[in-house]
Amino acid sequence: MPKLDVLLNNMLSAIFCIGIALSAYTMASIAFPYLVPPFPTDIDFLESKQWVVDEKHWMIAFYIHISSSVFVLAAGLTQFSKYLMFQQAKWHRLIGKIYVALILLVACPSGLVMAFYGNGGWAARYAFILQAVGWWYLTFMAYKTIRNSDLKAHGKYMIRSYAMTLSAISLRGATYIVSSWKMSQGIFCPNSSYFLLCYPDFYVLLAWLSWIVNLVIAEFLIMIGILKYYFPE
Repeated sequence: MPKLDVLLNNMLSAIFCIGIALSAYTMASIAFPYLVPPFPTDIDFLESKQWVVDEKHWMIAFYIHISSSVFVLAAGLTQFSKYLMFQQAKWHRLIGKIYVALILLVACPSGLVMAFYGNGGWAARYAFILQAVGWWYLTFMAYKTIRNSDLKAHGKYMIRSYAMTLSAISLRGATYIVSSWKMSQGIFCPNSSYFLLCYPDFYVLLAWLSWIVNLVIAEFLIMIGILKYYFPE
């Protein structure tokens, strides 16, 4: 059994490393085109934001948000490495502090500014605003519980916080999958039969589901006892 435990831990460590690399690469590939000269404001996401790209405060928030998100995704995933948690506790704590600081002071505030200008009208903006507030609160509670040495509560809030962190990946992943499916089926928008798969209805739907579904999954993992992997009874 000890050998099996070692093998399992090694496999999970490898999965974490791959996950960190993929998550960082995904966000970096999204952010990179915007962050290199001549800093285009008419590509991809910004192509749909032409009505606000002249607003200096929004553009500052945009650049801060996309650049910090790369590090938040990578830093957050390391916090679930059992190896770092128990054998490299110093690094676990350091990276954890970076994760919390980036969300509370950088990524979340900038995301909140952007939320008030979200596509899809106020039906989507309310979703993004609640997402930003919830992300900040859950991350703050993760910090507060570890400061109070409540390890299990800290673990639960970290799972919830990272579920919110992954909502950006969920939104873009779902958009890609549905768009690819529509193309394969020859479905074009606007389409009264598939209005929920067309803008703005589809975007509003994703604005809510991209983080609500993630939280439901997080609560399910907590309910089935995922923390027992870290804290065996």
